[in-house]
Order: sequence, then structure tokens, then C-alpha cells
Amino acid sequence: MAGLRAGEGILRRKPIEHIEETEVGAGARLDRSLGLWQLTAIGVGGIIGAGIFTLAGTVANGTAGPAVLVSFLVAGVASAAAALSYAEFAGLIPKAGSAYTYGYAVLGELAGWFIGWDLLLEYTAIVAVVAIGISGYFSFLVGEMGADLPNWMLGAPGTGDGHKVDLFAAVLCLLIAYLLTLGIKNAARFETVVVVLKVLVVLLVIAVGVFHIDTANYNPFFPYGVGGAFTGAATVFFAVFGYDAMSTAAEESKDAQRHMPKAIIYSLAISMVLYVAACLVLTGMQNYPDIDKESGFSTAFKSVGLGGLADVIAVGAIIGILTVMFTFMLGVTRVWFSMSRDGLLPKWFAKTHPTRHVPTRVTWIVGVASAVIAGFLPIGEAAELTNIGILLAFVVVCVAVIVLRYRQPELPRTFRTPWMPVVPAVGVGFSIWLITYLQWQTWVRFAVWFALGLVIYFGYSYRRSALAERP
Repeated sequence: MAGLRAGEGILRRKPIEHIEETEVGAGARLDRSLGLWQLTAIGVGGIIGAGIFTLAGTVANGTAGPAVLVSFLVAGVASAAAALSYAEFAGLIPKAGSAYTYGYAVLGELAGWFIGWDLLLEYTAIVAVVAIGISGYFSFLVGEMGADLPNWMLGAPGTGDGHKVDLFAAVLCLLIAYLLTLGIKNAARFETVVVVLKVLVVLLVIAVGVFHIDTANYNPFFPYGVGGAFTGAATVFFAVFGYDAMSTAAEESKDAQRHMPKAIIYSLAISMVLYVAACLVLTGMQNYPDIDKESGFSTAFKSVGLGGLADVIAVGAIIGILTVMFTFMLGVTRVWFSMSRDGLLPKWFAKTHPTRHVPTRVTWIVGVASAVIAGFLPIGEAAELTNIGILLAFVVVCVAVIVLRYRQPELPRTFRTPWMPVVPAVGVGFSIWLITYLQWQTWVRFAVWFALGLVIYFGYSYRRSALAERP
């Protein structure tokens, strides 16, 4: 068994050719029940949501203006380069964990730990951000009905003043956690139905909104300069990488080696087309300073006399954005599950339900953690916890796919990233570039979380790793 250790110390790697046998022996099993279109629905569910219904309005209003379209395109190009790298790994290593597992297998244990630990915070924060965004649309509906709910129930989403407790957002996080504990098959059915409804709402927005565009609203196109568009790209980036979280479900796919690469590409392509069209409609219907930061599309349609449709959009947004919460909570629980199964975190967390075969323990922990973040932080502060880690995960995956292609070119790949190494290099370059646009507070939060992770790794994980325990 010593041959299973491809390195020593922090550089030891999980040999790809032995991953299946080592993880079967770990005693924790996930249920393989997801087909291609269920996987694609999970990907689309993770990508389309807060980006259209919440962040598009937020970035257009105060960061990029009509150039929010450019923000999404820049983020989409960077995301596409990384998506192709993820697609190659998804077909090659069809296991739970996504970027964590890929980094562990190619770049070594410390790199894998670094990404896994990072994603635990990033994905949990994304769940909270989306919950706060849904609360904003719920607040819009309540206002339309003439009701006035207290701050302790809805907080003050999107602002830093008067925010107390957003009870609605917190309860949503717990609701998604409960749904995920019912088993992946039942949860995926719910996700697929809701994703279809969400896409129909977005298509309705585009089809109706295009007739109410005033091209004068596109001028000036760059009111905050080109830099504002790129700053906006860094902000909306987390809205275009739901496929990353979806790839953590590889171990629950019926045929991951064939289906996962296709699902990644399909979900990103579908989502980017809808994003671009929706941004054109939003900034064309209203002048950018007038776009509401929390419920942009609903208020835009109300401004042109379509109040009834605005209510439909608000309801669709609330239902549809739930799928984003589903995808990212699924992602964080599978990363945590994988890290625990590998011994880097206590194996108690890798325990799955005896009949549903889902990691219920970590699911409830994540549900409570995201509920606390959503309940007590406004959307801006919560969003700042998300982007840097995902960008760094993209860097790791893009570098790893280049390294593995040249280190083990003979491995059977069901999908090969084209134009190697140019495409993954573009992903690395774009990701690092976007990182430079993040606020310094984001770096401080990341540094604190990373330092805590190093303490845990060298104090616990280094000695308890499954690879360290092998004779």
C-alpha cells in the first residue's frame, strides 16, 4: 500500500488510479441516481439566480451602469476557460469534492486542503447571500400588498443601516438543508422542476421587456468608466460558476464520466445567453440610477405600468433563486464530506444516512451556519466573503489540468480541454486579474480564514490524513 502515497508530507497526493478503491473502503457511500439533465438542471440552478434577479440591478445601479452587460461577459469568459478545465477533471475523476479532490490528486495535500477549506466558507456564504436576495424580493411583494413587516423579520437587505435580523432569509437556509437531507433523488426532482419554472420566468422577462426598451437609457454606456465594468465583473463572478458546485455531485451521477463534462458546458452556455439578454432588457427599461438594487426587474416592470407582471417576476425570483441555494449547499456539504472521508476533518462528518445515503450531519451544520450569516449580515458584507476563494479555486483547477496533462497524458479522459495549455492559462490569467479588483476587506477576511485553516491542518489534518495513516 505504500505505493499509494505519491508524495511525502504536505505534497503527498491521492493517486488518481486508486481513488475509487480507497474511497469505497472509507465506509461512506453516496447514492448514484442523477442523469445528464438533472445534473444540467443543478448547474443552471446554481448559475441563474442572484446574478439576474439581484446582482444585475445592484451592479448596474452603483458600479457599472449599462456596462453591467460587459461585467457579465468578462466574468463569463473567465468562467468558460475554467469550465473547460473542470469538464476534463469531471470526466477523469468522477468523485465528490470537485476542486478540492482535483487539487489533492494533482498538486498535493496542502493545495487540496487549501481549496477545500476555502470552499467551505465560500459556498456557505453564497447560500446566505442568495437567501438575503430572496428576502429582498419578498420584501417587495409585502410592500406591494401594503403590509409593513418589522426589521426583525426581514432585516434591511442590501444596506448597512438598520439591519437587525433577517428571519426570512435564515429560515430559507434551514429549509434547503432539510430538503437536502431527504435524499439526492428527491431533492434533484424538486430542483429540476423549479429550474424549469425559473427559466420560464427569465424568458418571460426578456420577451416582454424587450418591447419596453428605451435605447436612451444605454447612454452613457460606461458611466463609471471601463474600470467600473471590470469591478462589476469581479462582483458578479460568483453568479457564473454554479457548475463548480454542481461538479461536487459527480459521485451521485449515474454515469459521471460521460455526463458531467456535458452538464458543465451545457449549464454555462444556457445561462450566459440568458444573462446577456436579461441585462440588455434591465438597463434598457430603466435608467441605471433608478434601478432598484434588491428587486431590479420587478421595479423596472412596475415603472412601465406592468405591476401585475412585476409581482409574477418577484414570485418567480423567490422560487427560482432557491435553486441557487440548493446547488451551493449541495456543493459545500459534498466538499466537507470528501475532506472528512479523507481524514482531513473528523470522519464523524462523513457519516451518511443509512437509507438516504446523504451526509445529514454536515448538511444541518451548513444550514445553521448559513442561516446565521443570512440573518445578521447585509447582502454587501455577505457577498464579500464569496468571490476570492472561488477565483483561487479556478486558478488551482486550471493549473492542475495543465500539470496532469503533461504528467500523465495516458490517463483515459472522456473530455479534453481544447487548445491546451492556452485555455486554462486564460482561466488563470482572468481569475488573477479579477482578484485584483476585490476590496481590501475581502483580503483581510480571507487571510484570517486561511490562517485558521493552517492551524487546523498542521494541528490535526496533517497527522490524521488517510494517506498519512497508510503503512
